[in-house]
Amino acid sequence: MFIDEAIISVKAGDGGRGCVAFRREKFVPRGGPAGGDGGKGGDVWLESTPHESTLLRYRYEREFRAPRGRHGEGSNKTGASGEDLILPVPVGTVVMDAETGERLFDFTAAGQRFLVARGGRGGRGNQHFVRPWHRAPREFEEGQPGEERRLRLELKLLADVGLVGFPNVGKSTLISRISAARPKIADYPFTTLEPHLGVVAVDTERSFVVADLPGLIEGAHTGAGLGTRFLRHIERTRVLAHLIDTSDACLRDPVHDFSVICAELRAFNPELAERPMLVVATKLDATTQPERLERLRAFCAERGLEFHAISAVTGTGVRELVWAMAAALERARTAPQQETAVVREQEGR
Repeated sequence: MFIDEAIISVKAGDGGRGCVAFRREKFVPRGGPAGGDGGKGGDVWLESTPHESTLLRYRYEREFRAPRGRHGEGSNKTGASGEDLILPVPVGTVVMDAETGERLFDFTAAGQRFLVARGGRGGRGNQHFVRPWHRAPREFEEGQPGEERRLRLELKLLADVGLVGFPNVGKSTLISRISAARPKIADYPFTTLEPHLGVVAVDTERSFVVADLPGLIEGAHTGAGLGTRFLRHIERTRVLAHLIDTSDACLRDPVHDFSVICAELRAFNPELAERPMLVVATKLDATTQPERLERLRAFCAERGLEFHAISAVTGTGVRELVWAMAAALERARTAPQQETAVVREQEGR
């Protein structure tokens, strides 16, 4: 089960209470105060791990508490600190404050840690309150309470290439053809109800990750269809492959389909409109009248968009598309480096 949203409550451990005690030993008159400090409460951390792929563990258990610090003891003994509580999350998780909506942290690599709730400091024992005029203090401090927070976790898949388009345009068939992913495939819309990732081998040295994202429709950025639930996964991809059905069975205009999906991406996040994109006409095996296909090809040529026509069923054009995806991904990876070099050169001048 793919769960990409969760709301949890975390509570760091409270600090232990300081102790009131006095040193009483044989042959030691006026031993004085000997109350130890309370221990610090445990912190709550989130840690990204490659061994988690969804937020399923936080669907049923939503409240987490770190252990409190132990109270101080006599003979100036400090109470033991509470153990830290570490909650694993998948790479790609975004942490937000559920009350204010503030974005707190974005896990983009495995092994990252983020402190979400700090444990309370332990209270001081009566040894700290001794004064020349106050030799037998009975004052002490209570431990400070640990921080408490309500968090919203959102998982955004990390993929190199994202397959986008209307429902039932062949995204699942394509990813099953070029990778080992096996999503559900059927001849009705919204077959894919959750994203799927697949590793595509270009050659013996190169590979990339492709994501099959559930179909979009007009109004998706406002929640229509599967809406914004899966649109956020597109934000992580470097390259978009826009699949458009040009077969005889599809009654929609392919150019209109392209414009609708681009408008939805732009409305959701304007940066997506600037993302490198490949336009892919699908289902060549079911295309006997090439007018719609050629109209889309001409449209892409006018706007300088890279165009490919494939049949994921027969394999026509699929290998060429994989090579094109790898090339576009390589250009997308090197572009930021080139821009940084230009900026540094200009700053040097």
